[in-house]
Amino acid sequence: MTFRRGALWALLAAKLVGGWGVGWDIRWHLLIGRDSFWIAPHVMAYAAVAATAMISLGVLALETWRTRRGAPSPDAVTVVGLAGTRGFHLAWWGIAIAILAAPIDDLWHRLFGIDVTLWSPPHLLALVGSQVSNLGIVLIALEVYERGWTRWAALVSGGLLLLGTFYIMVDPSIQTAFHRGGVFFFTHAILGTLAFTFALGLIARVAHSRSVPLVLTVGALLVQLSIVVVGDIGFAMLQPTPAIEEAIAADPASPIAVAHEMARRNGTTPGRSLTLRLIPLIPGAVMAAANPVRRPRLAALVFGLALAAVSGVGLGRLAALSHALPSSGDTGLALALTLGAALASAACASRVAEVMERYTRLGSSQAANRSSSPAGVSANIKSPAYSGRTKPSATA
Repeated sequence: MTFRRGALWALLAAKLVGGWGVGWDIRWHLLIGRDSFWIAPHVMAYAAVAATAMISLGVLALETWRTRRGAPSPDAVTVVGLAGTRGFHLAWWGIAIAILAAPIDDLWHRLFGIDVTLWSPPHLLALVGSQVSNLGIVLIALEVYERGWTRWAALVSGGLLLLGTFYIMVDPSIQTAFHRGGVFFFTHAILGTLAFTFALGLIARVAHSRSVPLVLTVGALLVQLSIVVVGDIGFAMLQPTPAIEEAIAADPASPIAVAHEMARRNGTTPGRSLTLRLIPLIPGAVMAAANPVRRPRLAALVFGLALAAVSGVGLGRLAALSHALPSSGDTGLALALTLGAALASAACASRVAEVMERYTRLGSSQAANRSSSPAGVSANIKSPAYSGRTKPSATA
């Protein structure tokens, strides 16, 4: 168990470094423009992916070795010849999907050119794999810790990974609002409600803590600030030569060119705005007040409504979106879609939480049955922990 706990915190550390690398990579493309595998943020991100893969696969390899030597863990399951807990399986297979996305992304760029958008199929595949791995980390926290402060901290850390990755996935919606306007002005609110409510509701449920939504939204803002700092330090150390003007001139309609145009209209620096990280703070506080542990549907609905309201006001004040403001009819339709997204996300979060808790209880009961069985008692007597103790007599 101690080994698994160490692996859990090592996974969380690797994932944090990976988040720094991805965040810096996004700023690199916005400010420098050149795309090469060996740029510093790519190296940081893929080193973190490699570390995550080695840690999760290493635990599975050790569990498999123990199983083949006749000492299987009672809560281990075997998938494709690898034995381990369900959490470590998810952590490994999820990151394996993210690794698979790398050569697909390279092929994509060879076929269609370098058009940096987070919503390309290879990027989405990598993000989905990362989220599967993040769910595995949350499940590992449930597997290795009993209820208490340490489990809460581990679950919140895993929740930050889930929420932060969803933030990255939803961020391009701001350009959808810029291009299309109308009901699409609320794309961030609708997609955000669908994604963020799942992460916040799931972690609140498994951590049995109503304060989780506020803690996670504040924590995600702090992580974003750390990403900005890491990028600033990296740029100051490497001082790469920008080639962004040439990239924008070559394709004025690219997502990078649009990001620069929006920043110009808003009077901000590309890649440094915190607007999209500030918007979920009030909805997170409202969701916590509604108690997502006891009233998950109500909490999801108020989160969605608050996100739509705060997003509408916050984004509506941006000069870059002044041409895209919605009509009253657009707003009504967007609110209906937001409420539907909230209910769907709450149902999904509750279902996943139930599955995680059931598997955690199943693993605990299997471990208890194994330790209380005659074979388990015999194994315990032979273990070093029994050295120097009086063995139980046959009549005891």
